[in-house]
Amino acid sequence: MRLSTNSGLGAARPRVALHRLVAVGILVAMALATPKPARAGRLGPDVIALFPKDIGEFAYADLKKARTLKWFPQLQEQLLPERFRQFEKFLATAGVDPNSQVDELAWALVADGMSAKTDDAAAAAASSSVPTGEQVVGVALGNFNPGSTEGYFKQQKLPTFKARGYTMYAFGTGSGPNDLFFLFIDSNTAAFGHRSLLEKMIEVRFGTEEGLMSNDKFFPLINEANGSGTVWAVLNPAYTRLAMQQLAPEVEQFPEAAKLVARMQNMIINVDASSGLDGKFQAVCGSTEDANTLGQLLQAGFLYKKYQAQKDNPDLAQLLDAARVTPTGDRVMLSMSLSDDQITALIRKNTFALKM
Repeated sequence: MRLSTNSGLGAARPRVALHRLVAVGILVAMALATPKPARAGRLGPDVIALFPKDIGEFAYADLKKARTLKWFPQLQEQLLPERFRQFEKFLATAGVDPNSQVDELAWALVADGMSAKTDDAAAAAASSSVPTGEQVVGVALGNFNPGSTEGYFKQQKLPTFKARGYTMYAFGTGSGPNDLFFLFIDSNTAAFGHRSLLEKMIEVRFGTEEGLMSNDKFFPLINEANGSGTVWAVLNPAYTRLAMQQLAPEVEQFPEAAKLVARMQNMIINVDASSGLDGKFQAVCGSTEDANTLGQLLQAGFLYKKYQAQKDNPDLAQLLDAARVTPTGDRVMLSMSLSDDQITALIRKNTFALKM
């Protein structure tokens, strides 16, 4: 799975949903925080309420639990993009210990470019486009010392910006369209991301912008996913189409697939990790008939992919063979489980590597 990029995160083509969740999580996990008591994978409504109303994807990661897994350091090496490594080093010089832990992260993605991915005119007309670029805004929960960071930036004369009394610290010149920023909401909450979204988050906090909890289509799905795994996420229709294209590209070989995917509403992702990893993907379809048809196409697509992988990556073939696809009402459930040994073997094959 490959990712192409120009100068920064905002210009990057979105990658596979699960990869992106973990990679963005690692960014701030390594960069910003120190421990505090975990809340067992359930995000408080006070944190959800900080986010803007209109987003494409909302995600959560319990990184305290992830760091107890023996294969996590190796997985982290494959997933962490070079740009995020630079951000980590930058924060270390600012007196923020990159080796300290973050217990919890929540973040949202907003598309900043859209493009239809089909050669079929009818399918293109039936579907909305998929994201080609994105911006991020997120929250890290921990124990922070805002005063020491502010002192370092003043001493080094590094760029900072004010918004309603909050100080935004820039990674980069502070003027580039893809520059990342972070700020402290309080000593236990740090926000990070692109400037325009951080400013919108601040306005949500002051009540001049609508927040995510007022999104009556998206927020109920977040409530459903909340507390259901080490990593969980909810995707809107555009990001759901993108995830389908990337998670199951073989399905696109079937003539009816593009129209089915165009009618999909949402995707819910739950990943739980303890002794191994259990993943569950729920695709919310346009109808029960769509769900049944999509379930059949997914089963055929995974069978094709399994035969492709048997020679070069038998561990991946074994994973695909164990995947279970189950239509339930207007949803299709895809579930799979990996043992610690299987995850380690897949890591050795660079299965999770992101190519920059």
